Amino acid sequence: MVELKTKMLACSTFNLRAAATSANPNISEPEPEPKVRKLKASPQLNRWYRARALRSGHKLERSSQPAGALEVNRSVQRTRESPSSESTSTVSDGDRDVEFTPGKPIYMVSDGTGWTVEHSVNAALGQFEHCLVDRVCPVNTHLFSGIDDVETLMEIIKQAAKEGAMLVYTLADPSMAESANQACKLWGIPSTDVLGPITESIAAHLGVSPSGLPRGAPGRNFPLSDEYFRRIEAVEFTIKQDDGALPQNLCRADIVLTGVSRTGKTPLSIYLAQKGYKVANVPIVKGVALPKGLFEVDPEKVFGLTINPLVLQTIRKARAKSLGFSEEARSNYSEMDYVKQELEFARRVFAQNPVWPVIEVTGKAIEETAAVILRLYHDRKHKCSMPRISKRY
Repeated sequence: MVELKTKMLACSTFNLRAAATSANPNISEPEPEPKVRKLKASPQLNRWYRARALRSGHKLERSSQPAGALEVNRSVQRTRESPSSESTSTVSDGDRDVEFTPGKPIYMVSDGTGWTVEHSVNAALGQFEHCLVDRVCPVNTHLFSGIDDVETLMEIIKQAAKEGAMLVYTLADPSMAESANQACKLWGIPSTDVLGPITESIAAHLGVSPSGLPRGAPGRNFPLSDEYFRRIEAVEFTIKQDDGALPQNLCRADIVLTGVSRTGKTPLSIYLAQKGYKVANVPIVKGVALPKGLFEVDPEKVFGLTINPLVLQTIRKARAKSLGFSEEARSNYSEMDYVKQELEFARRVFAQNPVWPVIEVTGKAIEETAAVILRLYHDRKHKCSMPRISKRY
């Protein structure tokens, strides 16, 4: 009896809905709610790492687009821009689920390697980390390098119009840059020419017309200079001096880095070496004597590195796990008590050598730390006044 009543109720509801639809054809069936897709995320994903990943173009979700459709479809564009059509995805972040929406695309176009446009965009995105971290204003960046013909450029711009992307470009050829500018105006694409305005300003200042050729073009040949070979020599020296190797060669280094394990000494050394500086790095380990050569070199070229103990512990735990350390070795390496003791040991070493600047690397990119070191290095080299006390930067 109960089943019969249920069936009759369902039929009557269906009939009422059909009658209402036939009476008013504008009424349509309610669309099902979009499914929320769960993406598996690492439990070690933290706020700072997410911001860096998003700025580098990491996608949480890739929307499917027809491969051959390059013409702008206004109706599709309006549908995509409406709030109801936006898809969402959920990422597990520790104890809670965080819902994300797809990021707004930024297309970066270059006729060379794309280094300039990529770093310019990333520098600008650094001003928005307060909302990039939690995907309040998500962004996806796409780099197109080596674009040296108008046809390919137009295809990229059409695709940008279809996806509602912003276009940022560095095109040395004025005709290419003008084509990009006119196409973006035609299709209503927000765009920024990074290279053009500064090139025009320098040309006006020097009174000389620019070549209009990208780096690496057939008409531009760069012979191998002494500077090039100096950088190669610096990289070779730095690799041999990594992690305290060959302490007898510390006197030959331009810069000496010292700090506890996982403060970024090796990547920082390689980055500086690529700029032509011979760099040695010496690890500070609790209970292990530092090499005498560290205290015999010119103290004005030694730089100490320190880090927040909680951040250091997190990095060491991940490192120990990736290397397959045993539980005992892992506890000695990444336990908070040991981390604090080792940082305190390093602090005492720095205090005994007050000429060494101490640089706080927590939350800093390699480039940011390198910029501080090079500023201090050149200030000292040119005998600029600075306090001869241990100072954190």
